[in-house]
Amino acid sequence: MVMNLYFSDIFDVSERQLETYGAFNISLITDLPLFVDPFLLFNSDKDEYQFLHQNMIKYLRFLRDKSTKSLVSPGLLRSWFHFSEVKQTWLGFCEAGNRGRGLGAKFAIALNNNLNTLFSSFGSESVTRGTHLEKLCLIEEGVGRDMISDFTTNLIKYYLLAYTQRFARGFLKRKLRKKVFVPRACFDYDTETWVTRTFELPYYDGDYVLLTPKDILTRDDTWINKGDFVHDFNEIPKAIENASLRDEINNYFYTQLPRKPDEKDYERAARATIRKFPELIDYYIRHKEDRGDEATRRSILKVLDSHKLFIQQFGQLVRLLGEQTQFYDLSGKTAEETAKRIEFFKDVVENKGGWRLFYVKRKPVRKEADVHILFRLTWFGTPSDVSREVDDGRGTADFKISKGSQDKTLVEFKLASNPQLKRNLQKQLEIYQKASDARTGYKVIIYFTREEFIKVDKILAELKMSTNPKIILVDARKDNKFPGSKA
Repeated sequence: MVMNLYFSDIFDVSERQLETYGAFNISLITDLPLFVDPFLLFNSDKDEYQFLHQNMIKYLRFLRDKSTKSLVSPGLLRSWFHFSEVKQTWLGFCEAGNRGRGLGAKFAIALNNNLNTLFSSFGSESVTRGTHLEKLCLIEEGVGRDMISDFTTNLIKYYLLAYTQRFARGFLKRKLRKKVFVPRACFDYDTETWVTRTFELPYYDGDYVLLTPKDILTRDDTWINKGDFVHDFNEIPKAIENASLRDEINNYFYTQLPRKPDEKDYERAARATIRKFPELIDYYIRHKEDRGDEATRRSILKVLDSHKLFIQQFGQLVRLLGEQTQFYDLSGKTAEETAKRIEFFKDVVENKGGWRLFYVKRKPVRKEADVHILFRLTWFGTPSDVSREVDDGRGTADFKISKGSQDKTLVEFKLASNPQLKRNLQKQLEIYQKASDARTGYKVIIYFTREEFIKVDKILAELKMSTNPKIILVDARKDNKFPGSKA
C-alpha cells in the first residue's frame, strides 16, 4: 500500500527540493505541533522578514488608531479583529486533520482592550528595540502560542501564498496545482477591508495547501512567552538602571513570599510583582531581544528535531507497519479494528525495531501529544472516522474511532511517566465512554524504562486491572532489546 503521508509524497517532489527551498515537509494527515514565531521575523537578517514584521505592526497601529477614535462596532470588530485559523498550513494544535479553533471573540476583545495601553507606544518604545505582539500573551490568560501564531500567520498570509505559488509553479506537475480565490489574502488600507486574491497553489482533497519556511517556525513556545517571563523573573530587575525602582521591585517581590517558599510560591510572587509593576514587561522583552541569536539557534534545533521525529522516524514506523503486518488491510467493527491495530502497533514497536523510532538524540519521546500524532498517522487509509480530542460534554478522549452513530470505540494514550496515571486509569476513559455512547474503550500505556514498567505494574495491581484486556502496555525500552533488532 502506498503511504502518502507528507507533502513530498502527495505532490511527488523530493524532500531535498523542499529542503533547498527552505520549506517544512508538512503532513497532510494531521497537524504537526509547530508554530510561527513573530520574534523570528523581528530578529531575522532577511529584509523580507523584517518587512513582514513591520507590516504586522502597521496593522496593529491601524487597529489601535481605530480603537482610539471611537468605539469599534460589532461588525468592524469581526472584520478587523476576528481571524480564522489558516488551516492550509497544517501546523498547530489540531492533531486530527487541520481544523483548529481560530481567533474568535476572546482574542478580539483582548486585543481591542489592550491596544491603547499595552500597545500604545508603537514606534516610540523607550526600553525595547521594537514592538512585539507577544506582549498580549504575557498579561492575558488563555492567549498562548497558538493564538499568537495564528494571528501572525493571518498577517503574513499573502507572503505564504506567494511563497507557495513560486514552489508550485517551479516544482509541481500542472495537474497537482490549481488556481484558487483566497479570501482575506491581504489588507487594503485605502478601503480598510480584507481583499481576495487569486493564486496557483498545490491542491489536495478539495482545498489548497500552504508551505511555511522552516526558519520562522518553532516548537513548544514562542521566544517571548509567559512561562519564561516568570521563570526568568530574578534576572529582569537587574536590567533596570533606575536603582530606586529596582530596589522597590525586589522589595515588593520578597514581601510576597512566605517564610519557606517553594517553586509555586516564587511563581505567585513573580506574577503579583508583574501586576504591581507592569513596566517589567518591557524589561523582560528587552532581556529577550538581547538574546535574540539564541532564539534563532533554538528554533533551528527544534525544527530539525521535529523533522526527524515526525517526518523521518514516525514515517518510517508507519511504513514498517505497512510492510511487516496487515495493519492497513483491516476493516470490520471499530472495536475489532482498533484492537488489531493496537496489537500490530505493539508488535512492531517491541519486536520489529520500531522502538528505535521513539528516540531523538538517544532520548525517548516524553510528550503524549507526540504519541497521539504517531497513532493518528498509523490510521492512514482507514474507512473509519478517526477524531482527535473529542469533547462529548464531560471531557476529551484522545481518539474516537467511529462508523456511524452506533459503532464507536475510544482510545486513550498515556505515557507511564505521567504523574496522574493512576487517577486517569481509574476514571477517565469510563467517563468519556459514557459521554460519547462508545461501547468499547482501550487504554494504551507506553513505557521507556524498567522503573516505569514497575510503576505501571504496581498501579495496575492496586487497581485490580492487571488482567484487563482493554489495557495494553507497549514496551519502548531500549535496554532490553537484542542488538540484532532491525528498524
